[in-house]
Amino acid sequence: MADAPRGLIVGAPASGTGKTTVTLGLLAALRERGLRVGAVKAGPDYIDPAFHQAATGRPSFNLDGWTMGPDLLDSLARRAGEGTDIVVCEALMGLFDGVASVGATGTGATSEIAARTGWPVVLVVNAKGQSQSAAALVKGFATYQEGVRIGGVILNNVASPRHLALAGGAIEALGIPVLGALPRTPDVILPERHLGLIQAEETADLQDRLAALGRFIAQHVDLDKVMALAAPSRAPKGAFAPALPPLGQRIAIARDVAFTFVYPHLLEGWREAGAEVVTFSPLADEAPPADADAVYLPGGYPELHAGRLAAAGRFREGLRCAAETRPVYGECGGYMVLGETLEDADGVTHPMLGLLGVRTSFAKRKLHLGYRRAVLLADTVLGQAGTALRGHEFHYASILTRGTDEPLVTATAADGSDLGPLGGRRGHVFASFFHVIAADRTQ
Repeated sequence: MADAPRGLIVGAPASGTGKTTVTLGLLAALRERGLRVGAVKAGPDYIDPAFHQAATGRPSFNLDGWTMGPDLLDSLARRAGEGTDIVVCEALMGLFDGVASVGATGTGATSEIAARTGWPVVLVVNAKGQSQSAAALVKGFATYQEGVRIGGVILNNVASPRHLALAGGAIEALGIPVLGALPRTPDVILPERHLGLIQAEETADLQDRLAALGRFIAQHVDLDKVMALAAPSRAPKGAFAPALPPLGQRIAIARDVAFTFVYPHLLEGWREAGAEVVTFSPLADEAPPADADAVYLPGGYPELHAGRLAAAGRFREGLRCAAETRPVYGECGGYMVLGETLEDADGVTHPMLGLLGVRTSFAKRKLHLGYRRAVLLADTVLGQAGTALRGHEFHYASILTRGTDEPLVTATAADGSDLGPLGGRRGHVFASFFHVIAADRTQ
């Protein structure tokens, strides 16, 4: 196997075109052939990579140009390909969609990853309601940005052989091969909820569903042509380094269906730095291990399990004891659980840990979404005061009252707009709705 991983990118003109169906189907179909398959996800996302891992048996890393510096991006692309025959990258939104400002490496667009790695793009095009016009769209994508190669097209929602002949023939006349054509099949759609797909570990009969997707893609896509399209990454080779310093030497992480949003590259970096990661389940009423020297409550769906969390006495007492002497860090859902109360979608208010003064509500829904650059206002295990972090927010919960805690960070959005102070800190406890991806090395 070549030193540089061979890969390709599954992209599309827009969200909702079928990227996830194609990606998961390709992963399952190629693995069924006995190939060693890796996966990565462009952009900040927790849910798709969990499905990637279920399909490949390997962690799926995120590659994000706005939050990650070039060294981290390149090392993660290579790490994802170690021991594989092919790496499949699932794009974010439309292929060229990013934010208006340049972050640590770029704007967050998947096209930047394509240009950096040299991985060709398999463009998934929704052919519904058009035929030859699909070729005009493909031509535009193929010529829009130098260094981004559209290696082939998979047509989705193809109604008939005649439909395929018209649309596919016009695309192939451009010199771009049509690798497959997918009929309209609502039975292969995965279930969804408010932050996207239902989580992988909550999806009933997941392996059966993935196998069905694999058979579907194998039936309608030329897998030999897909494999032949994959190209070695041309991203520079560099040493893998932690995106963030470890929170401690032995880090206890809440892990169950209420707390799932942890980026694999963070855990990988902490382990590389010599830290040990252990998990515990608040929903199973488990306390963090007593010998852990830091506790991390990541995001997830605590609003769906607020009653059980409120009744989990051993978890609540154990975390309160930990907070007396050890750092306790919460993100998004973890922030909500560390607060005073959480109001669920039915308007029922549940007592939370009370280690911070924030009160949150899921009944009063409002989407908060976007990249964030956050600067720490005090020394924490995330860094010293003044340290800048890059990450994102994605939640529907609203803050009813922040309480009297000191804020954790001051933040700006990707467009530079000032978001003011965010989160809270009290004693050893600190949290916010901000999901950190990496320290900002551009300072």
